[in-house]
Amino acid sequence: MLRGVTMTKIFISDFAGKQEIETVLLVKLINTMEGKDGKKYFNIILSDSSGEIESRLWQYSTEVESEITRGTFARVKGKLNFYQGKKQFIISSITKVNQDQVDMDDFVMKAKADPEEMFKALTNIVEDLTDVYIKELLKNILGDAEISRRLKTWQAGKSIHHAYQSGLLEHILSCSQLGVILSKHYQVNVNYVVAGCILHDLCKIYELTDGVNVEYTEEGKLVGHLVKGLEIVDRFSYRIKNFPYQLKLHLKHILLAHHGEYEYGSPKIPQTSEAYLVHLIDLMDSKMGTLDLIKKTDSTTGTWSGYIKHLDRIVYKSELPFYPEYIEEEEEKLKKNPRSKSEVSPTTSLGKMLSGFKVSE
Repeated sequence: MLRGVTMTKIFISDFAGKQEIETVLLVKLINTMEGKDGKKYFNIILSDSSGEIESRLWQYSTEVESEITRGTFARVKGKLNFYQGKKQFIISSITKVNQDQVDMDDFVMKAKADPEEMFKALTNIVEDLTDVYIKELLKNILGDAEISRRLKTWQAGKSIHHAYQSGLLEHILSCSQLGVILSKHYQVNVNYVVAGCILHDLCKIYELTDGVNVEYTEEGKLVGHLVKGLEIVDRFSYRIKNFPYQLKLHLKHILLAHHGEYEYGSPKIPQTSEAYLVHLIDLMDSKMGTLDLIKKTDSTTGTWSGYIKHLDRIVYKSELPFYPEYIEEEEEKLKKNPRSKSEVSPTTSLGKMLSGFKVSE
């Protein structure tokens, strides 16, 4: 039940049928548009913790334009529609709701695992490292109160890459776990790989804001998480006596090269095995995370998603066919269970069915 709002919360994932729906949702985006007939209308993206839905309010009004803005919580009434195979919500009325009247948990998508447990798993990986300087550097960074607080709640991206609460920690932990496994497989230095997996996106805690409407900070727009990552390495390595210069140099290279290619905004391309592996792990985990999010939130009906622009493809959303046992032929089934014969083959022929049938003249 919504606080102070006498109605039951209906989540976007539960929208169905043609009946009128009334619920409170977050306005993620609102634009005033103009149709071919010259009439104005509102194109609105509504969201909650279960996903988002494209919406239309065909009745233009100056009140809505001034009161309903990005980040507004709104009580909406309307009906579910389907347009070009995608769910669309047609709004009949929309009114602003104060933030203190809603339960924020209803509007924040979260990582599957508990952030405290994920953070503990990450620190355990660091404890197993064998390079004393890298180990101390990472322990000091993760032990910083403000860094750990932000890491446990921040998203990894604004709208695509692990774009939900604690998504950044989920991504960093997943990359670090892969780093341990793949470093052994490819016989590269696990200390550098784990350090790269932890630090490569860590400074998104400064690049992005938190909350229900994530934006780029001024620091994110002007500097970005790659450069901030180098600052973090310098800031915490200076506190460690005799921190090796060459070690720091290779750590910085891994951070500068983790985007992989110049055209993807990477100041450097990977030039060590460890740097290249960190890039590949980051790429793989971010893409697999994106696919998982698409399968959960895509509003297109059926087994295929709509066109995903940043992936340049549509995505199959259903589980793949799985056969733990061989498919048996019907004859084999009958041998094992003769009584099922009547269930798979007709016992009455067409001739018997027409026996005694006469056509009257």
